[in-house]
Amino acid sequence: MFQKGFDNEKYIELQSAKIKERIDYFGGKLYLEFGGKLFDDNHASRVLPGFEPDSKVKMLLELKDQAEIVIVISADAIAKNKRRGDLGITYDQDLLRLVDAFRGIGLYVGSVVITQYESQRAADLFAKRLTELGIKVYKHYTIPDYPSNIPLIVSDEGFGRNDYIVTSRSLVVITAPGPGSGKMATCLSQLYHDNKRGIRSGYAKFETFPIWNLPLKHPVNLAYEAATADLNDVNMIDPFHLEAYGKTTVNYNRDIEIFPVLEAMFNKIFGKCPYKSPTDMGVNMVGNAIIDNEAVCNASKAEIIRRYLNACCAQKQGNSSTTEISKLELLMSTLDISPETRAVYNASKKVAVKTQNPAVAIELPDGRIVTGKTSCLLGASSAALLNALKTLADIDDEVHLISPTVIEPIQELKVSHMGNHNPRLHTDEVLIALAICAATDEKAHKALKALDMLKGSEAHSTVILSKVDEGVFHKLGVNVTCTPEYQTKKLYHK
Repeated sequence: MFQKGFDNEKYIELQSAKIKERIDYFGGKLYLEFGGKLFDDNHASRVLPGFEPDSKVKMLLELKDQAEIVIVISADAIAKNKRRGDLGITYDQDLLRLVDAFRGIGLYVGSVVITQYESQRAADLFAKRLTELGIKVYKHYTIPDYPSNIPLIVSDEGFGRNDYIVTSRSLVVITAPGPGSGKMATCLSQLYHDNKRGIRSGYAKFETFPIWNLPLKHPVNLAYEAATADLNDVNMIDPFHLEAYGKTTVNYNRDIEIFPVLEAMFNKIFGKCPYKSPTDMGVNMVGNAIIDNEAVCNASKAEIIRRYLNACCAQKQGNSSTTEISKLELLMSTLDISPETRAVYNASKKVAVKTQNPAVAIELPDGRIVTGKTSCLLGASSAALLNALKTLADIDDEVHLISPTVIEPIQELKVSHMGNHNPRLHTDEVLIALAICAATDEKAHKALKALDMLKGSEAHSTVILSKVDEGVFHKLGVNVTCTPEYQTKKLYHK
């Protein structure tokens, strides 16, 4: 059941004020390294119920007149056609998507920086394309022994070789399509160039997780470890902050490991480091907007279980490691949770055992659970989806929202003309059929109108879902998991 645990409006207000404060601290110019996703931060919305996926963008809109976006992309990522796992598109395609998205809401995109540049042909072609589209492009070069060779890095042969990014706003947001793009190095390069030009500027980092002012083993912070289990990130007490201030704060291993290097770079650029710890560098105010600790704890535990089940399915498909799964199992053990803690896991399993066929259970935002079983007409996902819509629209369970006379011709089309072996309707086909029926049937129309009410629901399938069904659930805002088993014993699965 949905329990609000986060005050989104308070967060936007606090976060905007904190960034303004940091701009003023550095004399009116701040390079802000933005970690994580600016758009569609669904992890944060799942573990912090009440956090809107576009909260960071709304916060930036509060600073619209001061903010300028610089998007960073690695030449190596362009050359290797690196893809975003969640969207399935390459980093260069995602960069264009981000430019459109920022411009679409009125944020100013100043330029693009191609980092780790070594005259890669693919990078040159992409730079040319961007220039033809009217986007300014700068190039930053690979620096040998980065980040350890500080005398070289902070010199005319290091940062000094990079193009100087011309900016016009007081807040320069450095973002990227994905990790490893070189955001931090871009910020530090700008500080070096600004300092040589006599321009006062500073650097800060904005990472939503881990939340620095929550305990190390708080479920929200452990959920972040679950989200980055494949990267082997771990949360740690910030030893630099503890030594400097006598206060316990949380950061993650990579920032703590790199801080002595950053401190040395700052000393070389400015003569002294403006920060005493990695925590000092951050401006994150998320922890100050949590209004119900129990709600965010429950949500975070549910997220860890989902991450575990997803990783197990990925391993079954050859896309995950035993190391990742072992780490997730350790996190679950720490919080004394398991897949059986997930109500829909148990409900779907009960139906599957009874029918000896795949089953799906959906827990609606109000806590009610509906199930779907496999039939000759519908797959379990489709049946569960229709049953959920009937429940939300207060339609009697015996009512057929889609007549068998509508379903059967679709099955005939799939099998006889489209080359499908499975005649059962997938969720996308069911929704199209429901939309057609809604034109003449009042109950179907009522059920279709209830689709938006599914957002935030939980679902579980006793077998690995097809990409189609999984995608439909995600688009509807349903948090779906699967038991890591295939419906058939075949080796090839679409």
